[in-house]
Amino acid sequence: MSIIAIVMISSGLFFMAVSALGLITLPGLYTRAHAVAKSETFALLLVLTGMFFHPDVDFGAAIRLVFILIFSMMANPTAVHALLRA
Repeated sequence: MSIIAIVMISSGLFFMAVSALGLITLPGLYTRAHAVAKSETFALLLVLTGMFFHPDVDFGAAIRLVFILIFSMMANPTAVHALLRA
């Protein structure tokens, strides 16, 4: 289980780095926001899922991670869309 957690968290960190690189290199506001919203949401999904599979996480922490994951999967794309519409 620890290997699964390490692989998922490392993959999430890779996608966060790709998100930061896209924020720096892409030309327009909308392309930057699109790249950051998609890759950051997927990276957060991978990191939180990797933390869920970590052997030291107890049941209460796992439930909190699931709630954080559900909220962030709904809030992140919605917040980026609202920010671009403003």
